[in-house]
Amino acid sequence: MAQQAVSLQAENKKSAMSPIFIIGMLFFIFGFITWLNSVLIPYLKLACELNNVEAYLVTTAFYISYFVLAIPSARILNATGFKKGMSVGLAVMAVGALIFIPAALTRFYGLFLLGLFIQGSGLALLQTASNPYITILGPPESAARRISIMGICNKVAGAIAPIVLGAIALKDVDGLKARIATMAIEAKKLELDALASRVILPYVVIVVVLLILSVVIYNSSLPEIDTDQEDETTALTNTGKTSVLQFPHLLLGVLTLFCYVGVEVIAGDTIINYANTQGIAMESAKFFTSFTLGCMLVGYGIGVVCIPKYLTQEKAMKLSAGLGVILSVLVIFTHGYVSVLGVALLGLANSLVWPAIWPMALAGLGRFTKIGSSLMIMGIAGGAIVPLGYGALADAINPTHAYVILIPSYLIILYYAFSGHKVGRPKAI
Repeated sequence: MAQQAVSLQAENKKSAMSPIFIIGMLFFIFGFITWLNSVLIPYLKLACELNNVEAYLVTTAFYISYFVLAIPSARILNATGFKKGMSVGLAVMAVGALIFIPAALTRFYGLFLLGLFIQGSGLALLQTASNPYITILGPPESAARRISIMGICNKVAGAIAPIVLGAIALKDVDGLKARIATMAIEAKKLELDALASRVILPYVVIVVVLLILSVVIYNSSLPEIDTDQEDETTALTNTGKTSVLQFPHLLLGVLTLFCYVGVEVIAGDTIINYANTQGIAMESAKFFTSFTLGCMLVGYGIGVVCIPKYLTQEKAMKLSAGLGVILSVLVIFTHGYVSVLGVALLGLANSLVWPAIWPMALAGLGRFTKIGSSLMIMGIAGGAIVPLGYGALADAINPTHAYVILIPSYLIILYYAFSGHKVGRPKAI
């Protein structure tokens, strides 16, 4: 009898781990595709002859898709369920990656941006499904720990992606810059066409991998989770509520996520260009996004170990936001390697915000969880707007002082950690 109980417990543990493994694989894909942008920005800036604002349209095209597709994604998930919706999201991402091939052949920046928008659209569907899924898949007090594990999968991929694409797309780019500065127009065009073609093979591989994963997820054992069911306490507190807009703590969570994604993208996607403006050669600078994500990995490791045993989700966010303000000041008032190091260390400051904010913002939504998750996904559009603001400030003032845009964002995150997540939230939750 005891052996049967142990066997049943082991079987239940195994069945719980399987969905976590599958979602972890998806978070790895999120990270790999998302953090390719850090290389694409300096790469396309050179290949398509862009200024700072134009180059940061890479992040705008990619992240604005979250705003556009978040609500439709919730409707798609209602129709398809989580598993099929994730499979569709991967297929959509494959279409976006495929567009990079004609974009590279024509060196037409608009096509690159279209491909990025479609990739982001697929990711919006995947994120709308996977974030509430991993939040609900276990006790709420340890949700930040589970999301930290997902964050490790995401950032390991994010650390690998710039190294892989950078080794191909940015190979000998410093020498190339020096050569094209003295070239005639036709010779320069040929060199830039050759540069643009470097991304064709990597993106062919990405298309194939995404399509294979789409089939794997479709045929996987991933269970459905009914987010429309509410326990008695949640159902009682939500009596009479007819709209997700009646949850102020969620709406403030969306604003906070908007600011957070903005600062996270700035830390990861501007560091290569910024290091180059500080006199650091591109051959070295192309690895710096991986340093930023390495710092995030350290933070996620702290989250896995410390939450909820030693740190509450709220305290983790307070510490993260406070560190973000301090490091932002360091970046602005120093220069050279010290300033660049400050940008990289922002990865540590950012690491525990995402894991903490999701369970705090989705707490007590019950039957409104899917639409609430969609609104949170819309907040990811901060990655479209805030880095563009940084690019505009970098052109108008200078790349160092442009980092002042980080400070109000971290202060909003700090407010949410202290009291924003409690606004309008029933005490019973």
